[in-house]
Amino acid sequence: MDIGVHTPPLADESLEGALQYLSDLGVSAIEPGVGGFPGDDHLDRSEYLGNEDAQAELTELLEEYEMHVSALAVHNNPLHPDDERAAKADTELREAIELAGQLDVDTVTGFSGLPAGSPNDETPNWITAPWPTEHADAHEYQWEVATEYWGELAEFADDHGVDVGIEMHPNMLVYEPKGMARLREETNDRIGANFDPSHLYWQGISITDAIRFLGERDAIHHFHAKDTRVYEEQARLKGVLDTAPYDDELNRSWLFRSVGYGHDESHWKELVSTLRMVGYDGTLSIEHEDSLTSSREGLEKAIDLLQRAVFETEPGEAYWAE
Repeated sequence: MDIGVHTPPLADESLEGALQYLSDLGVSAIEPGVGGFPGDDHLDRSEYLGNEDAQAELTELLEEYEMHVSALAVHNNPLHPDDERAAKADTELREAIELAGQLDVDTVTGFSGLPAGSPNDETPNWITAPWPTEHADAHEYQWEVATEYWGELAEFADDHGVDVGIEMHPNMLVYEPKGMARLREETNDRIGANFDPSHLYWQGISITDAIRFLGERDAIHHFHAKDTRVYEEQARLKGVLDTAPYDDELNRSWLFRSVGYGHDESHWKELVSTLRMVGYDGTLSIEHEDSLTSSREGLEKAIDLLQRAVFETEPGEAYWAE
């Protein structure tokens, strides 16, 4: 396993500046945004797609700092009921997959997207209960939309030899492991998880159980190292479906936290160990969204903890079992 960083928090730096900073900290991978919500500050798709000279320069720059690209990020909603927004998200995703194939990057990360609740709606509808029954009907309609879209997209990804890592995220159709497994089963093996534990913690999902569930299906394509802390003082009163602004920290039931500030080091070591048990040996890509600290301090503290948690060598022989 190696440690990487999802680079939007370093948008004030050039790509080379970000690489130098992260290399000095012992990071060996980046996950740059190439569109959608992450933006494209460090890797402009239009500049690199089909441009062999620009791609060669990028390869040389990465080699200079002993870095690689773990994934290209293009989180957006390709199932949006607004046709123009959906088309833009679809273009971004397909071009990201094409670019990943050209750069020999294995994975593109993103969201499942979320449709409206019916063909006549204009707003995406996140359905979390089956009653009244029109909600169950709407949920099945959403899965029909998603299966048709992702079935075609999965074939496109396979044609380019690229995996799509979907982040299980609230306000998206796929937000928990069973939904992730369903989408994979109804498409192909190119569809899997960009496993981000931060959105699972506040839902009360056991992270190690979720890793085992998806790992047994060989469905973890990428991993986001991001923590969350549930604040019981608020959760006891209003639960965890919290619509308070993220910067109203004192009144939220939960907050995204830097690695180690939501769960302790022993938890992260167990998480890493479980990833190894299920055969994941890729990048732990740190995503910083902790409003209680600066981006650089949050990244540096996360890197420090993960460096003590990751395994850098292959397992040896279990000689004691012979």
